[in-house]
Amino acid sequence: MLSQDQRQAAAESLLRSHETKIQGPRPSETFPDIEIEDSYAISSLVAQRRIAEGRRIVGHKIGLTSKAMQAASKIDEPDYGYIFDDLVLEDGAEVPFENYCVPRVEPELTFILKEPLKGPGVGLVDVMRATEWVVPSIEIIDARVTEPRRIFDTVADNGAAAGLILGGRPVRPEDVDLRWVGAIFYRNAGIEETGIAAGVLGHPAMAVAWLANKLAPFDTTLEPGHMMLSGSFTRPVWANKGDTLHADFGPLGSVAVQFI
Repeated sequence: MLSQDQRQAAAESLLRSHETKIQGPRPSETFPDIEIEDSYAISSLVAQRRIAEGRRIVGHKIGLTSKAMQAASKIDEPDYGYIFDDLVLEDGAEVPFENYCVPRVEPELTFILKEPLKGPGVGLVDVMRATEWVVPSIEIIDARVTEPRRIFDTVADNGAAAGLILGGRPVRPEDVDLRWVGAIFYRNAGIEETGIAAGVLGHPAMAVAWLANKLAPFDTTLEPGHMMLSGSFTRPVWANKGDTLHADFGPLGSVAVQFI
């Protein structure tokens, strides 16, 4: 377990990487005694600084919820981070490549809540009942620390959250079998990845249930109106300057982002 000063030092390093867009040292490398509780505490310190600077939390991201993502990240458990208001972008957004260290992108489903969710004991039906809309999305992820990252590093780095693009055709959760929502993910004209949402814990709503239960010991409630990014069901795709990344969700429409 780290001291408060060590946690603060790790948070300051991550904040520098946010500002400079240059990857910093891994917390697990600098502090070999780090534990997962330290990582979430470091992430909270970074979030507190962002809030003090005027940013607002509008939801959470759940990551590493599929075997594809766990294999790509060499991490075998989910994690979570905060979504801030300045990370939410419009469909077709043009984003400067220089705003990121090493950006990658993923197709996901975002759950927008109409009712609060609080664990323990939250299950699939609870999430479906509490959800107003499910929205096709692309998440931008960005590693602010060097490789090889461990779960401690990814958690401390806010789950690598760097952007959320909402688009397509939002649906009520009961109107579609969410397990069978699929995506074809393009970089420019070429197909990079394909997958279906059942890859996320068997049903993407289970990612939201996992988060509600994970946060229960901290007396944290998932708030109405907040966005819950349920995790990618494909491997991440690298983004290069000039690339357009396009996720085709079939009947649910498509969503795209361009790096300029």
